[in-house]
Amino acid sequence: MTEHQHEESPVESMVEKTADRDLIHNSSSSSSDSDEDKKSSSLPSSSVSESIKSKVFRLFGREKPVHKVLGGGKPADVFLWRNKKISGGVLGGATAAWVLFELLQYHLLTLVCHCLIAALAVLFLWSNATTFINKSPPRIPEVHIPEEPVLQVAAALRIEINRALVVLRDIASGKDLKKFLSVIAGLWVLSIVGSWCNFLTLFYIAFVLLHTVPVIYEKYEDQVDSFSEKAWAEIKKQYAVFDVKVLSKIPRGLLKGKKKE
Repeated sequence: MTEHQHEESPVESMVEKTADRDLIHNSSSSSSDSDEDKKSSSLPSSSVSESIKSKVFRLFGREKPVHKVLGGGKPADVFLWRNKKISGGVLGGATAAWVLFELLQYHLLTLVCHCLIAALAVLFLWSNATTFINKSPPRIPEVHIPEEPVLQVAAALRIEINRALVVLRDIASGKDLKKFLSVIAGLWVLSIVGSWCNFLTLFYIAFVLLHTVPVIYEKYEDQVDSFSEKAWAEIKKQYAVFDVKVLSKIPRGLLKGKKKE
């Protein structure tokens, strides 16, 4: 019995040593993992999210969600189809107006006059008929345009018009050649599109695009941003070539002389 115990003791000691080594290794690895977890958890989540966002390319340098870019509120809800019934109704009404005025060649002034004639005739006949049938006359509501929304719209339009005038003044002063060329190209493209269709059709196309492009972009945001990143890199490359071959050869001595004076 004693010899058998002496024979098994070295084996048991080896098993115990290996078990102790495994325990030490596991404890050290778990401590290192816990240290890494603490380090990662010690980093603020805002910095991590900001670093991730900084690496992602967004179209037009956008930092806010699409809903915020469109102004938020009810107009953005309509453009992004948050309520399908309201968005469909608005788009359907715009389509009906475009078909009525563009395809059927019905004029706005004629439509307004015909609607007023029909409404006044119905109300006039109804008011006179109530005396014969002994019923109360129709209650015509008093309609007043509130002052505050009109002032808000006028103020918003004034701010946007002043911004546009400032931008046009900066472009005309010759300070930024790149902005000048981009505005000229945009106006030229707009003039070509305007020669294809009238203002009503152009307005309707822009209205339909507002109801389709933002919601499609919001749905396929990552794919569009990755494609736009490649396209923007190619545009920068082509602009650099254009700058070297054309823009750099334009004499700018007169402009520098004016700035020194």
